[in-house]
Amino acid sequence: EVQLVDSGGGLVQPGGSLRLSCVASGFAFSTFAMGWVRQPPGKGEEWVSTIDSESSATAYADSVKGRFTISRDNSKYTLYLQLNSLKTEDTAMYYCVRRNAYYGVITARGQGTQVTVSS
Repeated sequence: EVQLVDSGGGLVQPGGSLRLSCVASGFAFSTFAMGWVRQPPGKGEEWVSTIDSESSATAYADSVKGRFTISRDNSKYTLYLQLNSLKTEDTAMYYCVRRNAYYGVITARGQGTQVTVSS
């Protein structure tokens, strides 16, 4: 069974940092592109970032570029998202996703972890 378990969210003040983690199981993690999407309260889902299977390519939404960093450890079946310089508009539920290709569709997602940025 494919599983993605997200964690690391929380309440943080503007300017603060968090690191999200996603532990994968049930599939060959090292062969898939992975990424993060988010859904702000009352809004639609937004793409945040993607990383290829070997960490040789990454991409970011303009809204997070320079502040967020995606990474992965294939030996630990784990995906990360480092969130720095957080803004109130980063408040959202964040989901780890598996893609069928670097620019492909989402084929699995985690349960989500809530990030709230507020003073």
